[in-house]
Amino acid sequence: MRIIKRLYWFVLKSFLPLFAMTFFIVLFIVLMQFLWKYIDDLVGKGLTMDVLGELFFYAAVSMVPMALPLAILLASLMTFGNLGEKSELTAIKASGVSLLNVMKPLIILVAAISVGAFFFQNDVLPKAQVKMWTLLFSMKQKSPEVEIPEGVFYDQIPGYNLYVKSKNRSTGVLHDVMIYDVSKGGDNATILLADSARLAFTKDSRYLYLHLVKGEQFENLREQRALDRNVPFRRETFYDKEVLIPFDANFNRLDEEGMRKQYVGKNIDELQATIDSLNIRVDSIGAVYARDLRATSYQMLLQPDGNMPRQSDGTSLSGVASAGKEKKSKVVPLDLDSLMSALTPVEQGEIIRMARNRNEARKGENQFRASVMRDENKSIRRHEIELIKKFTLSVACLIFFFIGAPLGAIIRKGGLGTPLVISVLLFLVYYIIDNTGYKMARDGHINVWIGMWLSTAILLPLGIYVTIKAMNDSSVFNKDLYIQFFRKIFGIKETRHVPVKEVIINDISVRKARGMVAVVGAEATVWLRRHKRPVGYPAYWKRGFQIRDILRIGAEVDRLVEYLSDCRDIKVVDKLNSYPVVKRLWIYRPVSAKWLKNILCWFFPVGIPVYLMSLVYFRRLREDMKAIVKTSETEMELLRGVK
Repeated sequence: MRIIKRLYWFVLKSFLPLFAMTFFIVLFIVLMQFLWKYIDDLVGKGLTMDVLGELFFYAAVSMVPMALPLAILLASLMTFGNLGEKSELTAIKASGVSLLNVMKPLIILVAAISVGAFFFQNDVLPKAQVKMWTLLFSMKQKSPEVEIPEGVFYDQIPGYNLYVKSKNRSTGVLHDVMIYDVSKGGDNATILLADSARLAFTKDSRYLYLHLVKGEQFENLREQRALDRNVPFRRETFYDKEVLIPFDANFNRLDEEGMRKQYVGKNIDELQATIDSLNIRVDSIGAVYARDLRATSYQMLLQPDGNMPRQSDGTSLSGVASAGKEKKSKVVPLDLDSLMSALTPVEQGEIIRMARNRNEARKGENQFRASVMRDENKSIRRHEIELIKKFTLSVACLIFFFIGAPLGAIIRKGGLGTPLVISVLLFLVYYIIDNTGYKMARDGHINVWIGMWLSTAILLPLGIYVTIKAMNDSSVFNKDLYIQFFRKIFGIKETRHVPVKEVIINDISVRKARGMVAVVGAEATVWLRRHKRPVGYPAYWKRGFQIRDILRIGAEVDRLVEYLSDCRDIKVVDKLNSYPVVKRLWIYRPVSAKWLKNILCWFFPVGIPVYLMSLVYFRRLREDMKAIVKTSETEMELLRGVK
């Protein structure tokens, strides 16, 4: 028991420093991504360092849900990779401690982190996001610093365009200044020309102060004197002129209350209350729209019998029928063709125009109603997404741990090399799937809970699989196993590689070797005579290929190659590489159960493609048998020259 406790402390001390390091590294990376995304809104605004530091702090807090799962994945991979690389994990297992028992303290720790992540998502993250987005929107609305370039028009001051030909950077004097004042509209434009000017802000930083020296002012008077064509503008010559331009350079924070009412600023209780109220609102709006649609009448076309248009003889145009005292309404469409033919062409055109206008009006009204319902449903989906995200982070932390720790035990590579590559690839897959599910849920293409849990549903089986493989010491990354598996599935041909032995202990018997070659060649020849044509479709699904004969010939070829590999003649050994590798493939007999054979035989969409594929493999099998016969004949000739 004491040894187990020491082991637990050892694993925890190995994991915690790596987790802290990877967490802050990943958090720094995602924070830099945030900076590059919004750098255009921050640069050139004259923001102080305390405001920028506050923004980055709240942004870092908001980026924790993205950094935490990746940090757990990378830290667990590195921890168990280091233990495996130093053979410490092997020693622990040799002492009778299972991998799951080694992971036990970290499972408890990650479970605690997951619980803390849930409360973080529910209580801390909404407040941090409200602060961050409020600051960011405030910075976007702040006016930029006035830095007028030379030789181009500067249009960053609302309602004004400034042109400066040159400026003295040591004294701050602007030369050959041109100012276009369009703040009152293009028809009331004012143009100021000056030889030099100085630029400054007022003490409250709400106005831009321009001191112009020796220039002229042109003011358009077209709007004031619209009827006077002889005086289109007013000209003023000045030697010294001062101009105040409204330009608020202060940083004004927006009210946080508006952002707090958004979905990003609410906890679980507030989100659920908002979802319930929005659902009630959507249902009530939908009921009103449905009632209006049902109550909509097509005047003069479809009306109850009491209000139907009458013919000249007093009969109803709708064909209303009455039976006894009980009056039953029967709505029948009017014969529009006969009614329209009775009108003049002018009247017909007027009716068509009125009908078109009415349809356009109803179309616009229905489109507006659909837009209202679409916006309301989108708001519900955004709140539901935010509600589910409170839980997905905790589950993602657990899943990534059960992927990272077993993978580290399997690959047995520590450091930042292989674990970092695997972690980034896995997180990219998770991020792509999660982002795809989020966008599809946001746009209403799939159900919200399906889209938000899509990444979890895909990665959870992977975590279970690698955990089971690591506990059983299975070779997950043994490429030979995967190559062999795909060869069996797709029937990929294998090439023989028989090396020439430098030292031969047991010499072969030429007589025995010739006998074995003769038997192999004869067996292949007999098989070719018996199987000149492929089996028919029913026979294929009934019994398939003669697997016993194929396996027997393949085994005899392998024994022959193994025996002749001890031959001292290089030509004989080299010719052995011409023997094909004959093995059993699933296509020779896809299934063994009789009931399943009958189903696949009569289910043509599956049975026919498989049978056509078997024809290709049958032709290839005949080519292999011919190669065996031909190679056997050559080997017989070569063995005659061997003593």
